[in-house]
Amino acid sequence: MPHPSSSPLAIFGGTFDPVHLGHLSVAWEAAELLDAEVRLLPASIPPHRDAPVASASQRVAILRAALQGQSRLTLDTRELDREGPSYTIDTLFELRAEQGERPLVLLVGADAFAGLASWHRWRELFDVAHIGVLSRPGVAADLPDELEREVAGRRIADTSVLCALPAGKLIELAVTPLEISATRIRELLADGRDPRYLLPAGLFGDARLLAPYRSSIA
Repeated sequence: MPHPSSSPLAIFGGTFDPVHLGHLSVAWEAAELLDAEVRLLPASIPPHRDAPVASASQRVAILRAALQGQSRLTLDTRELDREGPSYTIDTLFELRAEQGERPLVLLVGADAFAGLASWHRWRELFDVAHIGVLSRPGVAADLPDELEREVAGRRIADTSVLCALPAGKLIELAVTPLEISATRIRELLADGRDPRYLLPAGLFGDARLLAPYRSSIA
């Protein structure tokens, strides 16, 4: 069982349809800020958005190609292997059972965090993980009252506090957001264009990787 002060494990979920440099850059910055392993978890059936264009196996192939050449960002496919909607709370309980007292950090964007109270069993998230909000430097989020009350006593600024506890805290991570849209990338690919500097370079060596997006716009 990992020691409570061991390096945190952070998880970063999404449809990754397809994964792009905006996803990877903020995940990498969070890994450095927390000195953590970050796992990307592609969702099977995302509860809050439309079904992905690419299949699960296609999105996994894209992610594997995108993550080559480094070891700090890794891939975890457990949500694709599970039946039904991909509820984050279920994933965190699984990871907690596997990781013992190791600090777990759920990484969420500032916009998604503002809507946290709509998530399935959202208050239980703090029982099993910390939450790391990926925020723009100097930009404060306006939170609903219900959420603000829940997090008021949980905020920390020192990562060493987070590393000493398995769960329960909230930390803001100032990252550099890249304004890249997966929807826009799908549109460009469907139009036969080449979004060369919006996607990881590793995706352009095999035409099959981006083929799911060449003939449909979602």
